[in-house]
Amino acid sequence: MEKQKKNTLAKGLEQEQKALAFLENKGYALLAQNYRYKKGEIDLIVQKENWIVFVEVRFRASSEFGYPEQTISASKKKLLLQTAEQYTYETGWQGNIRFDVVAILGDTLEHFEDAIT
Repeated sequence: MEKQKKNTLAKGLEQEQKALAFLENKGYALLAQNYRYKKGEIDLIVQKENWIVFVEVRFRASSEFGYPEQTISASKKKLLLQTAEQYTYETGWQGNIRFDVVAILGDTLEHFEDAIT
């Protein structure tokens, strides 16, 4: 694997860990990380009370080329929805679900609830 790709993966995992710590501090419990189905992947799947929340973590070092929460394409949204549907099917979950984004800009972290429809 290329060194740059390894660094990108390591940076992504580091940002996911920051997001997870932030969410756990808000009372969410981790159910799965990097859940994959076909071509889709969900960074974090967490639960709080009777909600399962599918979380996309986005990072940008600066806002020079836009904010992290603005980088989710229509095709990515479609993959997230399909992957979440598979997860709920596999687990038999019939409660509430939501799609959130944790955007990390430099050292600033922001949680957008119900951000993907």
